[in-house]
Amino acid sequence: MNYQMDKEKKYWLDEPRNIDKICWALYVVCAFLVLGDLFYHKHSHFPIEDWFGFYGFYGFVACVSLVLAAKVLRKIIGREEDYYD
Repeated sequence: MNYQMDKEKKYWLDEPRNIDKICWALYVVCAFLVLGDLFYHKHSHFPIEDWFGFYGFYGFVACVSLVLAAKVLRKIIGREEDYYD
């Protein structure tokens, strides 16, 4: 009777080694993208834009800043759970 419950369907992301493969593939792709920064000419407006990896670093700092600003903003304008009750 409980045949269905005993045999849960296994998905390919249930295996930890498959998740490790995805992480390593992302690391390799990111490394190639950063190294690709060496092989093209940048038409920059400001001298800082010519630095190696500037756009990646700038994007990372901007993303972290947005997350931290959202945490502060949540404390400022947040409402209780039963605000609309």
